[in-house]
Amino acid sequence: MYRKEIKVLDCTIRDGGLMNNHQFSNEFVQRVFQVVNASGVDYIELGYKADESQFSRSEFGAMKFCSEKDLEAVVGKVEKNCKISVMVDIGRVNPDTIIPKAESYVDMMRVATYVKDIDKAIALVNQIKAKGYETTINIMAVSHARENELDEALIQVEKESGVDVVYLVDSFGALYSEQIAYMAKKYRTLLKTREIGIHAHNNQQLAFANTIEAIIQNINYLDGTILGIGRAAGNCPLELLLGFLKNPKFDIRPILEILETDFVRLRKEIEWGYTIPYMITGILDLHPRAAMALRKSENRDAYLDFYEKLTNEANF
Repeated sequence: MYRKEIKVLDCTIRDGGLMNNHQFSNEFVQRVFQVVNASGVDYIELGYKADESQFSRSEFGAMKFCSEKDLEAVVGKVEKNCKISVMVDIGRVNPDTIIPKAESYVDMMRVATYVKDIDKAIALVNQIKAKGYETTINIMAVSHARENELDEALIQVEKESGVDVVYLVDSFGALYSEQIAYMAKKYRTLLKTREIGIHAHNNQQLAFANTIEAIIQNINYLDGTILGIGRAAGNCPLELLLGFLKNPKFDIRPILEILETDFVRLRKEIEWGYTIPYMITGILDLHPRAAMALRKSENRDAYLDFYEKLTNEANF
């Protein structure tokens, strides 16, 4: 599967932080950065660029904010082999506070949006692009988007934005490989001058398979996380992805090392990955918030009752 255009982005800390309010120690984030940096992966997404007037540092860890001081504590004087990415949510950052790329540790900013907010996403990404950053627009929950509205959004992105990459995001882990192929062809047809990316969730244990399908469909930007850590069912496991790609620049050994030293323990402290409640929300194409709440309750394994409740609500 060697294709020189393929870029791998690790979002272990950013997506994994959704399971613990980004309350990772600086030492842990440093170790993740160092092994990803040594593995040949192209980008590492260390967190969000969130407005501190909206979120409290007493509740959220440093990578929720990714200030230059926060990033310096992680990156330090390590020679960067991979580029650094952060994610920006519309309405949760003041673009006037974003410093020029030349003054920042950050190389890429990814703007997360729903189809309904595509106007705002284009405006924000153009402001960020003007400051020198690589940019992406990550269109979330495409499994819920009306096809004509998605088509219009993609056409608008192509005509009005300076974005580098547009991501197909299976936020609810609801899509099958045939649907990924269909969507990938749509994106490539309507976004003739942009790169396309894939961000897959693992509710139905299809994140890796769907990423492979995306590769087959000539999608070149691929997201993954160490041991698949991420919100709820998590993401495409980075170690599987690196094992699949035949590019000699990738070295899986640093990833295997941190799996052994850190992630075996972390898995006992934080729950993520395929479980039945997340599977249920995946097959019903629902946001996993209800399943996440169930897993924190006394009835965390009441699978049938959970299924009946969701299907009754959907029928109603």
